[in-house]
Amino acid sequence: MNLEEARIKFMELQRKISAFKHAEAILSWDTEIVAPPGTARNSAHSVEMLNQELFLLKAGEETEELLLFLNDYKDELTVRERRALDYMRKDAERKAKIPADEYAHYERVMAEAQDAWYRAIEENDFDILCHKQGELFDILKTFAKYCSPNKDPYEYCIDEFEEGLTIETCDKMFDAVRTQIVPLFERIRECPKIDSGPVKGNFSKESQESLAIYVLDLLGVDMTRVGLAISEQPFTMFFGSHFDERIAAQYSKDDYSLSLFTILNQAGHVLYDMGQEDSLAYTVLDGVASKSLLEAEGRLYENIVGKSRAFIDFIYPDLVDMFPDPVEGYSPEDIYKAVNKVEAGFIRMDADEVTYNIHVLVRYELEKAILHNQLDVRDLRDAWRDKYKEYLGIDVIDDVNGVLQDIHWPFGYIGYFPSYVLGNFYSAQIAEKMQEKVNIDECVEEGDFTLINMWNKMNIWKHGGLYTSKHIMERNLKVPFNTDPYIDYLTNKYTEIYNL
Repeated sequence: MNLEEARIKFMELQRKISAFKHAEAILSWDTEIVAPPGTARNSAHSVEMLNQELFLLKAGEETEELLLFLNDYKDELTVRERRALDYMRKDAERKAKIPADEYAHYERVMAEAQDAWYRAIEENDFDILCHKQGELFDILKTFAKYCSPNKDPYEYCIDEFEEGLTIETCDKMFDAVRTQIVPLFERIRECPKIDSGPVKGNFSKESQESLAIYVLDLLGVDMTRVGLAISEQPFTMFFGSHFDERIAAQYSKDDYSLSLFTILNQAGHVLYDMGQEDSLAYTVLDGVASKSLLEAEGRLYENIVGKSRAFIDFIYPDLVDMFPDPVEGYSPEDIYKAVNKVEAGFIRMDADEVTYNIHVLVRYELEKAILHNQLDVRDLRDAWRDKYKEYLGIDVIDDVNGVLQDIHWPFGYIGYFPSYVLGNFYSAQIAEKMQEKVNIDECVEEGDFTLINMWNKMNIWKHGGLYTSKHIMERNLKVPFNTDPYIDYLTNKYTEIYNL
């Protein structure tokens, strides 16, 4: 085999992996959105078989030989080929250290945990999930020992979602949440309550779907490549390439603003995914650089843009048309304050900008404690309730509003939560940098997102997985991670709204 033959084989391998991921996504989407609950066992079987084949594609003997051969000629490869090679070698080396049967078992337990989560939600009983959830945490501890024996097991988990992220950086970030955002929340709690009337009512699924389509069109999302459905938990799914995306929306029958900002968040994810260069399609680089940048784009469109006065002023006439009762009785300023109301609540997904970070702080401390053997999964329910009382001052009333509310842990996304808060911090840094070239408020006031999207595409989206988030922020945008811009953004915004 010569170098040119190896390059062709490498591309063919990536295309095949993309096809398997497409099939896996179709299975997952069907399980989440379409399939009746009694079919979970069938889905789990298919997922297990599919992932065994995908495992071999990524870490089989033939792949290992190809990657080793290409590594010997690394200096002769393009930048993209080198990055793809490094990405696949890291993944292959990790998988080679995990016995194939144990990895297949992990996939099966994960599918069973997901099924248990849905049943636990129906019965409002964490005990239904507890055993399988504990298995998943234990498996990941074992995988950490296999793959990175000298690394903290929790750092191994967070690195799976955010390459290069360390516990040291996370601790610094969450210390800012604990010492600056929690006190801001406590000051706001003492202020007079903001009227939620402008966003409350009884809203049909059809009216909220119309709102979702309106927002996606306004932001420039290509709906010929994006499917829209309803789910208990909102999410965006990548179907093997950036040519095919799905949004699972969550509608609230009594608060249209929850639907509005969920869609804005998912739109940010989709725009990022679809903004990659088409030449990356069907390669392992056809994906975002990191989960934190994906979340940053979601938060940019949801909060910094969507919860701005400029955005509310622009969409106000359309809100009156779509939701005449109650919107007609209120001014744009009333709506602006209502959608920025800060209030302690049970549900992370429904949380405002200030308390959202505190919700994630709870999860960070809990999952880290479990992986450090300082907390048993059997005690998770009580630990959860203690943290909510400590940081938000509320008593968690049941499991659905408590420990069961997120899909992340039963879906194997252990170590993902720090990406949400890192994304919040990045969103402020990105907006600050964008403002040097683009007048964000002026664009939003005119309802024209062309310049905002173009800046994002040229500086962030087009690169796909070519660079890490650290590289994009520090080397491309010249903005090393700093907690100050986001803290300043929150402090200034809510000081003005609440007259602190």
